[in-house]
Amino acid sequence: MSSENEIIAGRWFTDFWGKTCNLGIVDELAAPDMLLQYSLHEPRRGREDVKAFMTGFREAFPDLNFWGAADLIAEGDYVVGRWEGGGTHTGPAFSDFLRGSLPAATGRKRRFTGTTVLKIVDGKIVEEVGLDDGVTALTQLGLIRAV
Repeated sequence: MSSENEIIAGRWFTDFWGKTCNLGIVDELAAPDMLLQYSLHEPRRGREDVKAFMTGFREAFPDLNFWGAADLIAEGDYVVGRWEGGGTHTGPAFSDFLRGSLPAATGRKRRFTGTTVLKIVDGKIVEEVGLDDGVTALTQLGLIRAV
């Protein structure tokens, strides 16, 4: 089961978080009530909410891209991945950060790292919970100041 889950996670990371996003992957691989939770953003629940999150994120950061930084680790229902990613805020205002909002097209670039844990049950992703380097990202975007 772990190798099947690793394949599902790999497709999710490539097709949902990769350079080009295929929102159809949400209907294919996500459970109907999937939880998407990262430290920078409000938790999202359900396929439509997850799609809405990514649509807004990619409108604000059109060059958004994430890629693996290490091999995936799979055990039972869980797959863990380390990643790097980022993008440039050239799109509309973005207010999904817990720390504050960005006005439209700030031109600010962000590049940061994180770790994600996917829980996959019966071939569907039921949870994606991640810890990202929020301090770096928010500093780069000007939402917090480095001391």
